[in-house]
Amino acid sequence: MTDWIYAQSQPSDELARLHYFSVKKKETGGDVEFVITVKEFAERNPHKMRFFAQADKQTNQKTAPYTPCGWGETLLVALSECIRAIHRFPYEG
Repeated sequence: MTDWIYAQSQPSDELARLHYFSVKKKETGGDVEFVITVKEFAERNPHKMRFFAQADKQTNQKTAPYTPCGWGETLLVALSECIRAIHRFPYEG
């Protein structure tokens, strides 16, 4: 653990360290780059998860827009869940 978590004075602050990743998705019109931001919370959320990953673009825009995301106990789990969610629906932007 690092000492940054002690900077949070109130749980309602939801202090988080940000991690950034990039992944490309192959589509018929070409590659689409998604930037994934993973938040590492100083304190666990009500579901006891510490990491939340979310993509910067939606998929399935023409039917039911969906923002790929993932929760996890580790950065790897949250990131992997988000990448799987990116591939779940087509990018129609």
